[in-house]
Amino acid sequence: MLNSVIVVDDEASIRTAVEQWLSLSGFEVQLFSRAEDCLAQLPKNFPGVILSDVRMPGISGLELLAQVQRLDPDLPIILLTGHGDVPMAVEAMRDGAYDFLEKPFSPDTLLSSLRRALDKRRLVLENRRLHQQADSRAKLDATLLGMSRALQTLRRQVLDLAALPVNVLIRGETGSGKELIARCLHDFGPRAGKPFVALNCAAIPEQLFEAELFGHESGAFTGAQGKRIGKLEYAHGGTLFLDEIESMPLAQQVKLLRVLQEQKLERLGSNQSIKVDLRVIAATKPDLLEEARAGRFREDLAYRLTVAELRLPPLRERREDIPQLYEHFAQAAAERLGRNVAPLSGAQLSRLLSHDWPGNVRELANAAERQVLGLGEPEAEVLEAGQSLAAQQEAFEAQCLRAALTRHKGEIKAVLNELQLPRRTLNEKMQRHGLTREMFLKDP
Repeated sequence: MLNSVIVVDDEASIRTAVEQWLSLSGFEVQLFSRAEDCLAQLPKNFPGVILSDVRMPGISGLELLAQVQRLDPDLPIILLTGHGDVPMAVEAMRDGAYDFLEKPFSPDTLLSSLRRALDKRRLVLENRRLHQQADSRAKLDATLLGMSRALQTLRRQVLDLAALPVNVLIRGETGSGKELIARCLHDFGPRAGKPFVALNCAAIPEQLFEAELFGHESGAFTGAQGKRIGKLEYAHGGTLFLDEIESMPLAQQVKLLRVLQEQKLERLGSNQSIKVDLRVIAATKPDLLEEARAGRFREDLAYRLTVAELRLPPLRERREDIPQLYEHFAQAAAERLGRNVAPLSGAQLSRLLSHDWPGNVRELANAAERQVLGLGEPEAEVLEAGQSLAAQQEAFEAQCLRAALTRHKGEIKAVLNELQLPRRTLNEKMQRHGLTREMFLKDP
């Protein structure tokens, strides 16, 4: 529930009286004697109301109103006025002030105005949250391509976890897109715009690992010329992505655990503690707890990293996404290389759908680029018929439905005519494959 109030008044007696009234009524109160200080500390999307005197040294209440309007025109400001300031306050309401109270005012009058203003603020912030959620969902749909149930579930999980201040472990096979998921968790959360630092634990020699992670001071070891900021410190305020975390040396696992527990570190060659605020997203192919039971990974660190876990489905478990992904990779390669993209034939599509894709999305992207370069048809890929006929038919049916809905931009009548299906049958098939008309509507 919103109950925050900022009080700006240069008279200490007024600030004290208003704070007592509001605190007794359950409000959280923040006091300022100068409007300049209020503006300097006003957070974005402040969840409350500003109560400000009009006549103050420096920036007046009217000037405060004007500056706040530029920052957030929907943030309610209630002005406190003397008797001679009433006409001015009425004019200020035309300029965006929510209300004005003439001094002296009663506590009941103040509380009534504040509660109405907070109700308005609550609706504004909820509306913004819903719009932001819809925008994020649309952007994520364009980033994590696929219409399979597995991808729809994954997108929901990513949006939910992106907003939470917890460490996440991503489980997935090689080439399944673990770094892309980590990037989405960063970009769609409150740390967006802050550093995203990626480190592949398997690519660093063990003797260099500590310096890479923690940094070093000049002369900390032979060859350490000058101070160097490590990955942990560089990620301060943002996200550290540790790929192939199972490859981290045990000695460094102990030190990483300490950083996560204490939120501070020491560079090599230094005794000074440095505070760090970061979110850790780790990625692994094997089960970390099984690795811990085998003595190859610290169990306490595994639990610390696995506050939340995301499992990335391999491409063979979401075959209905293959045509869309292939088309995306082929189009991107064609634009980059200045080539044309030939449409897939039925035979090519069938072979793409029947392949097991052990290299997952990365292998599919490579196949699409080779096709654009003319270095190999999709048929030339090593294809395996590891799926039952029923599974291949299901995947092909989903692709046919998606292609028809895309061509007709969600116009159901046109899709019915093209596929020669009864409306009820189409509805049942769309529901089974997780397809909705809204996914294909033409952008306004």
